[in-house]
Amino acid sequence: MNDQIRAEEIRVIDPNGKQIGIMPVSRALALAEEVGLDLVEVSPTAQPPVCRIMDYGKFRYEQSKKQAEARKRQTVIEVKEIKLRPKTEKHDLDFKLKNIRKFLEANNKVKVTVRFRGREIIYADTQGRAILERIAEEMGDIAIIQQQPAMEGRQMVMFLVPKKKK
Repeated sequence: MNDQIRAEEIRVIDPNGKQIGIMPVSRALALAEEVGLDLVEVSPTAQPPVCRIMDYGKFRYEQSKKQAEARKRQTVIEVKEIKLRPKTEKHDLDFKLKNIRKFLEANNKVKVTVRFRGREIIYADTQGRAILERIAEEMGDIAIIQQQPAMEGRQMVMFLVPKKKK
């Protein structure tokens, strides 16, 4: 910006967006001062570097407003985790299913984990997979399986993501 520009010659763009041409930095600074604005380098890697005559304070203010608006519009997807055991009772499983549905409707990913302790590991392929398949079936109307049930150490994990709304 202004006196910090190191190139000898620069391409200058006026406040309206029209190209003025290639000129020495001193002449471009004089033009910017005449109008009461700043000379800002917008493309330092170009040959010659491109500078624009603009109100730098106003430019930074508008940029911060655009970034704030972008942050406001972006959606943060959280990963919620539901933990189960292979011998989880039906009522408890129904309660967990209700929570999974609530998380998916709130547009969050859900990680369903079945943890095996001690000798329960022998039930991994039978009861563990059956629980996860039941959950996938129950949530089929609002969720897609992102990651099929897979063993990770002593636990079986499955990821569910909400279906896109039309």
